Amino acid sequence: MTARPRRREPQLLAFPVYRGVTPLDLVGPLTVLRNLTGTAYRTVVVGARTDPLPTDTALQVVPTATFADVPAPFALIVPGSGPATQAAMADEALVGYVRSAAATARLVGATGNGALILAAAGLLTGRRAAAHWAHAEQLEESGVTWARERWVEDGRFLTAAGGAAGIDAMLALLARLKSRSAAQLAQLFMEYDPEPPFGPLGPDRGDPELAALLRQPGRRTTHTDHPADRR
Repeated sequence: MTARPRRREPQLLAFPVYRGVTPLDLVGPLTVLRNLTGTAYRTVVVGARTDPLPTDTALQVVPTATFADVPAPFALIVPGSGPATQAAMADEALVGYVRSAAATARLVGATGNGALILAAAGLLTGRRAAAHWAHAEQLEESGVTWARERWVEDGRFLTAAGGAAGIDAMLALLARLKSRSAAQLAQLFMEYDPEPPFGPLGPDRGDPELAALLRQPGRRTTHTDHPADRR
């Protein structure tokens, strides 16, 4: 009898989550990467435990595997948050897993302030990386060169400036892992063609008072009041 060929285990792209994670930083990339179905790759959301975790919105996120279940993923992609990122940087279980998994991962990535968690694990020293501009100075204090770009590739590291920019970075990754046409199809299916109602905004474009608000320590980026609104 001829033995059946052994089925290859999928290459895992692990997204570690923590209390207060921003859903957009997680769900945007996962939505893009669902297009890896039928390939050798599969996404998985991991946590210290598989208990529900609060996010910085009304949603909860439930990891489907623990850190111990996925010790050596093909790729590690860390989603960001707002103020919760600071606590995550001091979370020994999370940072320890990020450092350990990154040691053998073929690709290490982050969306938004997830780059700060990579930096806390000592993974970005001497590299270029994208992160939310309000935390550029903090990132550079860790020996990282902050890049004012939507997403940045530096060797095996892929970082995105924010939650929405994570979609851009994952489209680029999908093109690499599957095909350019698959990434284009994903972009078309999502109708991803941003036209924000207030045009492009940033630290050097738009209202400087709003930029100053977002730079305040501990500020929730989704709950801000413009000084003019309080007059």
